[in-house]
Amino acid sequence: MTKPVYRGKRLGLKRHPEYDGKSATFWHMMSEGSNEAERTPDMRRCERICWPKPIIDNSTDPSLKVWSEKRGSSQRIHIWFEAEGYLVVLDDRKDFILPWTAFYIEYEHQRKKYNKRWERNKS
Repeated sequence: MTKPVYRGKRLGLKRHPEYDGKSATFWHMMSEGSNEAERTPDMRRCERICWPKPIIDNSTDPSLKVWSEKRGSSQRIHIWFEAEGYLVVLDDRKDFILPWTAFYIEYEHQRKKYNKRWERNKS
């Protein structure tokens, strides 16, 4: 299996802290909760764990909405697969990209919020 590539940039992996032998990135993409130490598995995230790589690899596909936003000192790249209600978030570290999180967006008002963010920040 090849590693995902975002528009020619290599992707790293946030390995620490590990949870049950899994990298922090993997655990974050499969669980939910605001307190990192108390996150719990989320079935909707688990069902879609194989989605981030093809979404990242195909970020120029017209069915995906891509934008970048400043978050603190970080630059976050959002890849919004609106048709499936799925968002992948990457952290741009200049020399490489870190997959940050990915999740299903269940409610229509939340989907509208991400569409507004895309409209405001699209490049």
